[in-house]
Amino acid sequence: MEKKITLPKHKFHIQAGDTVVVIGGNSKGLRGVVKEVIVEKDRARVEGVAMITKHLKPTASNPQGNLVKTEGSVHISNLMLVDPATGEPTRTGRKVNEKGKLQRFSKKTGNFIPDSYRKQ
Repeated sequence: MEKKITLPKHKFHIQAGDTVVVIGGNSKGLRGVVKEVIVEKDRARVEGVAMITKHLKPTASNPQGNLVKTEGSVHISNLMLVDPATGEPTRTGRKVNEKGKLQRFSKKTGNFIPDSYRKQ
């Protein structure tokens, strides 16, 4: 039996490594860097946002067990990209750059969001 491959429904306005602001939910107003985008669920993990506590069972190496704080996921629609030029949250669009490639741009300033803005 072959594994079913799901393709993304659309391209997202944020990518891993972007700095974002949470605009809705319990973590509203917090800033952080996107660690991972979960395409199948339209969600993202952001550093320091939506913290959850996981209970770890006792093991031979850890006989007491443990409580670990980790980032939960936030829906993509509750995140807004921070414009690298101004440091303000901005809506994004896509347009063709001088090299003929589609690239994200800030709707507030009109400037392209450089790929170097993301951490590789």
